[in-house]
Amino acid sequence: MHSMKSSLIPLLFVLHLPGPLLPAVRAQGIFDYERAPINYHKQPAANAITRLQEKIDAGSIKLEFRGPRGYLDSFLKHLDIPVSTQALVFSKSSAQLRLISPSYPRALYFKENLYVGWVQGGEALEIIAADPMLGSVFYTLKQREVKRPRLVRDKGQCLQCHGASRTKDVPGPMVRSLYTGSDGQPIFNFGFFVSDHDSPFFERWGGYYVTGTHGAMRHMGNMLAEREGGLRDVDYKAGANVTDLGKLVNTRPYPSRHSDIVALMVLEHQSQMQNLITRARYQEIRGEYYDKALDPEQGFRSELTRRLVRRAGEELVRYMLFSDEFQLASPVKGTSGFSEEFSGKGPHDKRGRSLYELDLDKRLFKYPLSYMIYTQGFRQLPAMTAAYVSRRLGAVLTAKEVGDEFPKLGLESRKAILEILRDTLPEFTRTWQ
Repeated sequence: MHSMKSSLIPLLFVLHLPGPLLPAVRAQGIFDYERAPINYHKQPAANAITRLQEKIDAGSIKLEFRGPRGYLDSFLKHLDIPVSTQALVFSKSSAQLRLISPSYPRALYFKENLYVGWVQGGEALEIIAADPMLGSVFYTLKQREVKRPRLVRDKGQCLQCHGASRTKDVPGPMVRSLYTGSDGQPIFNFGFFVSDHDSPFFERWGGYYVTGTHGAMRHMGNMLAEREGGLRDVDYKAGANVTDLGKLVNTRPYPSRHSDIVALMVLEHQSQMQNLITRARYQEIRGEYYDKALDPEQGFRSELTRRLVRRAGEELVRYMLFSDEFQLASPVKGTSGFSEEFSGKGPHDKRGRSLYELDLDKRLFKYPLSYMIYTQGFRQLPAMTAAYVSRRLGAVLTAKEVGDEFPKLGLESRKAILEILRDTLPEFTRTWQ
């Protein structure tokens, strides 16, 4: 995920806030979510993991511990996380890095509001939950059989990687692509990339196993780099169009034999979209907090706060409409059944269409508006941000001409997306012409 440009907000507040507030403002960077008003670790979480823990404590759900995968299979089942989303990562880019290698990759699984990582012989499952108020919250579940297991919230260790520019300066997931040696160690001096749907294909999935076909396009998956040779010796062809991982790694310990290319593409899109939702929330909360310091009168909103909301909201709108999406040069096809399973999800409009439908010929989705619009986090955005995003989406989707702002989004696509939203999110589109 691409780093954000640094904000001018701390300087602006130093210049305009009354004297007594200056020390606090100088001490707090604009992306410091540990302090007021975000207070990330001081705020209680409420998400799929906290709800699961409540059910475990009440005895209404029992996580079963089975064999070498421990709680993994039961966790996926109870939280309805598809096994077809499995991605195998062999770069040492996890807290349990000592156990990860090309022979023993870490497995990742996901759905709209959850991500879970499993390492063979690891001491814990690693979990990220989308929280509508806090953004992303990190948990571990110890791989030790007990009557009522505890999902423990991270106290800050995860944020060393998952809370900086690579995640839009908010706590969140990311898909990182690393040139990786035969021992699983990233070769950082070769460079690395954080991927989303805008990323060139050849920058994606370094340190991942990837199953699927993609024609003449090349990616960084399925291949090892040599430190001595340098980038000029990296053979991108070696990892291309792999449909069976059997020659590369033993997949028998895993729930699936696949590391599906389409699931990885969706994961890239979703992780960045989630971070942009969180960022937009944080920006409005910060603006409101400082506006109250400037003028306690209820409802006051400064021009600076409006600017913050517009900037974060505009970036969110552009991303969710895939305005800078990398155009596929060849059709992409996965191997695990993920594409069919994901494309069948709803809600559907009266004509049976869904924002989950995949294209995979020239672009990722058939109807290029993020399905994350249905998530709790998006639908509970703060008032100013929600209003701005709604107005902008309405203006784009009801436009009579393509115009210069979203030239890739044709009128037919806009019409289809609009019809899908009117049937599936009527309260969101009610004010649109």
